[in-house]
Amino acid sequence: MRGLGARHDGDDDGPCGPRRRRIIRATSTTALAGLVAIGLFMTACSTGGTGSRDEGAARADEAGSAVPAPSPSASSGQMPAKRVDPIALIKADPKIGERLKGDLKPCVADAYPVDTSYGNLTGGASPDVVVNVMTCGDAVGIGTYVYREESGEYKNVFMAEDAAVYATIDRGDLVVTKQVYAKGDPVAYPSGEDVITYRWAGSKFSQHDWVHNDYSRAVGDGGIDGPPTVEPSGN
Repeated sequence: MRGLGARHDGDDDGPCGPRRRRIIRATSTTALAGLVAIGLFMTACSTGGTGSRDEGAARADEAGSAVPAPSPSASSGQMPAKRVDPIALIKADPKIGERLKGDLKPCVADAYPVDTSYGNLTGGASPDVVVNVMTCGDAVGIGTYVYREESGEYKNVFMAEDAAVYATIDRGDLVVTKQVYAKGDPVAYPSGEDVITYRWAGSKFSQHDWVHNDYSRAVGDGGIDGPPTVEPSGN
C-alpha cells in the first residue's frame, strides 16, 4: 500500500528536511521578500541542495530516473491487436445455417446486434475471436461462435446456437452462459442459468467446469407461484 515505504527521518536537518518546513512557516513575517527567498530555496532543493545544477554529464542515477515504457514482446504474453469483421465471419461460415445468416440484419443503420471479443483461448499466434449474435429488441443471445486463425484464415472451432446463450473470455477459458427458462418465464426473468467453462485441449474445446444458478423468484417482475419447472433443453 502507498505509504508503507515512506521515510520518517525525524532528525534530518538538511536544507530540504523539517528545517525547510519551519523556514517556510516563518515567511509570513517577511512578506514579498520572503516569498522570493523561498522560491530560490525551493529551486535549490529541487537541484540537490547546491543552489544550481552541476555542469557536465548527468549522473547514472539521474539518467536512470526516466525509464522508457517497455515495448510489448512475446515473453510478456501480449498479442497483436488484430481486428476482424465479425459480420463477414458469420456470413462466410459454412457451419452456420442460412436462416441465422438471413436474420442477421442491422438493428439501426449499420449497427448489427453482435458483440465481439478477442483473447488467447487456443494458444495460437493471433488472438482468437468470440462472436455473440443477439436479438435487436431484447438483446438475447441466439448464437455464439469462436474463430481460430489457421494458415491465415479464421476457422470455426466452437459454436452454440441455443436460446439465451452468451460467451465470454475469462483468463484463457471460454465461459458460456445459458439462461434457463421455466414455462411462463418472461424474457427478462429466467428461472436460472448454466455457466459452462471450456478449455482448449489439443484441437478442440473440452468442458472443464459447470455451475447452475437458480434465481430468486421474490424479486423483479418474474415471481411465480410454486417452484419453477425447468423443461429439458433438447441438447
